[in-house]
Amino acid sequence: MAQLTKGKTGEWETVIGMEVHAQVIAESKLFSGASTKFGAEPNSQVSLVDAAMPGMLPVLNEHVVEQAIKTGLGINSQVNKHSVFARKNYFYPDLPQGYQISQFDQPIVGEGTIEIDLKDGTVKEIGITRMHLEQDAGKSLHDQHPTKSYVDLNRSGCALMEIVSEPDIRGPEEAAAYISKLRMILRYLGTCDGNMDEGSMRADVNISVRKPGAELGTRAEIKNVNSVKAVQQSIDFEVQRQIEILEGGGEIKQETRLWDPDKNETRSMRSKEEAHDYRYFPDPDLLPLELSDEQIERIRKTLPELPDEKKHRFMDEFGLSAYDASVLIAERPRADYYETVAKDRDAKLAANWVINELLGILNKNDQDIADSPISAENLGGMIGLISDNTISGKIAKDVFAEMYKSGKDAGSIVEEKGLKQVTDTGAIEAIVDEVLAENPDNVAAYKGGKDKLFGFFVGQVMKKSQGKANPAAVNELLKQKLS
Repeated sequence: MAQLTKGKTGEWETVIGMEVHAQVIAESKLFSGASTKFGAEPNSQVSLVDAAMPGMLPVLNEHVVEQAIKTGLGINSQVNKHSVFARKNYFYPDLPQGYQISQFDQPIVGEGTIEIDLKDGTVKEIGITRMHLEQDAGKSLHDQHPTKSYVDLNRSGCALMEIVSEPDIRGPEEAAAYISKLRMILRYLGTCDGNMDEGSMRADVNISVRKPGAELGTRAEIKNVNSVKAVQQSIDFEVQRQIEILEGGGEIKQETRLWDPDKNETRSMRSKEEAHDYRYFPDPDLLPLELSDEQIERIRKTLPELPDEKKHRFMDEFGLSAYDASVLIAERPRADYYETVAKDRDAKLAANWVINELLGILNKNDQDIADSPISAENLGGMIGLISDNTISGKIAKDVFAEMYKSGKDAGSIVEEKGLKQVTDTGAIEAIVDEVLAENPDNVAAYKGGKDKLFGFFVGQVMKKSQGKANPAAVNELLKQKLS
């Protein structure tokens, strides 16, 4: 169902395509041996090739090619056995060659699809047009000097995968779901770390609006958006901007715009170039890239279980809802943690504890699953104690809090603090008799039809047993005695 935006003249449909630049995880750059480590001193990781010194020749990084093949397979796309590197010519101060080595009409990866999960539980397919390899430019720094701009070439020549979608995205929610899913897949594959805040993944968002069913409108491109939240906010703003212009009788200019997060607006950067403006031609220093079926199949065999496969397996094997499975597979370490907790235990109970209790407290303390003071084995041990009635769900909350604080296992905490659940029906019956004897008026009222008092009796028994009485046994005995 297309998401429509209301304007003064009726409803408008948003059409979005995205170009995501993902930096390849590799020790060295696309055509040189310089390091790709993030956060180094400016211009400390620049080879003669990256600095475009005369006579320097590019040498293709084999590992980067394998990472690109792996990504193509991971996003269900066609890996092309023949691809060509081309020169994309433009001037920019942080592009020392005066051109970028990229791929144009013959990329390494062709068409494919990605499934996205939407909040209403529906699944939608977004088409992939292509994915090509290219080298990154350097970085201009405008905040180091009052009158000068500095250039840092550490990023120059780093390998990028540019993943281009079809214009199948229909609003900010779908755009956020798409980039989140793409990032998830790349992280599972280990081909890009997806750290948008460090610039190793960024999106160019192409947005146009049209009346439902009409021809595609003129698009504006929002360049280098670097968070999922910013993708959503920039789309919201740009859609309103375009609708207001069109409803006022104006025309949308095809242009490149920038997102300003401080002012919450997009602003014009330059008119949008066409492919012919770049004067693409095959790079004379690089041979066409030829891949064999054997190479592609060898890499296919190394693919991990990907998010969608894992999600469906969690639903089938563990009986989880689509929502719970989606939360657990959002990050590979989280999914691995959950599987350890759930192994040979109540899988749904394990999911509840990981999602609601553990992720809740980790989020509150701004921690990842890797920082959890409770190991997966220890949380699994606690689930076992709940399942075999050693502790109640209520006591488990206290045990969990102590585990988080001390890092100890549940068994030790239960022993130390004497928290074992009372399952001896004789002992529970004695407490039930005591509570009923102390509350004759309430007993009479309950028997006179005030059913809601049942909860009062349960509460009193649990209080007297310091929360240790088995709740099922308490309920059963009270029902017998009060009937």
